[in-house]
Amino acid sequence: MCIAVVEENFSTIIPVSQVNSTFPEIVELNVGGQVYVTRLETLTAVPNSLLWTKFTQSSPAALPKDSKGRFFFDRDGFLFRYILDYLRDSELSLPEFFKERRRLQKEADFFQLPELSRRLATVSKDSSYTEDSGEPEEAELCSPVTSSSSDRTLRSPGATSGYITIGYRGSYTIGRDIQADAKFRRVARITVCSKISLAKEVFGETLNESRDPDRPPDKYTSRYYLKYNFLEQAFDRLAEAGFHMVACNSTGTCSYGSNDPGEDKLWTSYTEYIFSR
Repeated sequence: MCIAVVEENFSTIIPVSQVNSTFPEIVELNVGGQVYVTRLETLTAVPNSLLWTKFTQSSPAALPKDSKGRFFFDRDGFLFRYILDYLRDSELSLPEFFKERRRLQKEADFFQLPELSRRLATVSKDSSYTEDSGEPEEAELCSPVTSSSSDRTLRSPGATSGYITIGYRGSYTIGRDIQADAKFRRVARITVCSKISLAKEVFGETLNESRDPDRPPDKYTSRYYLKYNFLEQAFDRLAEAGFHMVACNSTGTCSYGSNDPGEDKLWTSYTEYIFSR
């Protein structure tokens, strides 16, 4: 493969191997916090794509890097693995219960991969897998209840029954004067434990599946967490879906900042709320 370089009244043909010779054969990428290691040949497999342009017509110094020198792209790090698979084999192979086709199509558009975007946009008329996209019809990809901040569908009395456990870890500090207000810290993460189909039905796009992706809906997980900062947001969604709290429990530990008993006490706790429908 060659690249034409035009300068004033004449042009020259430069082999791509000379243009990208400053890039290593094995390239480390940081895509949205996820680290990938691949061959330069893979990244430049599709001519005129964004990665082809970056790694054939730029120098390493021109590309942004993270603190460890890996080339950085501020995109969805988990979906990038499908982009990389496509660059390796020119084929689209998605998990059986893949639910992020539209998001992956946006990534394909960003990386300027029109053929991949076309395959993702192709959806069969029935519920079978299409030859091009290898994924089910859009109706299968959607949650039983379409969840959004502006349109939330209440479940009917005959909805699927089940349990969902919401958990969170918190910490707060109490000063030497126990009458003083406690200093609470922000809830770091709200976890969800339940059957996968039930969690997706209730929380929809507010559910972060990155720690346990691609699991079939009839399985259970304890590794999902929510994109919320307040427990009440989770409780509202559960109430709207017909769930009621049936139990809760909490544990806590106390530690001192030093051996001085007069120092502030740091309490950490883990609490679970169990909901049933």
